[in-house]
Amino acid sequence: MNTATLNYRSLPVSERIELVEDIWDSIAEETATSVHLSAEQGAELHRRLAAHRADPGSSLPWEQVRADLFKGQS
Repeated sequence: MNTATLNYRSLPVSERIELVEDIWDSIAEETATSVHLSAEQGAELHRRLAAHRADPGSSLPWEQVRADLFKGQS
């Protein structure tokens, strides 16, 4: 484990969110084949996908969600 310390609390909120996203993406890359969903989780995933396919206009693109989250932050 790297012992370098990052004072993440001194970062702006937007940069901390980016840091968390980067960490999450790295975890997802490493565990993509080893994470298994329960039957309930799989059913929920399929339900949500079916709902999206039935009404794709009800969702927002990630770029818009992210822009809304960071509006007014520098």
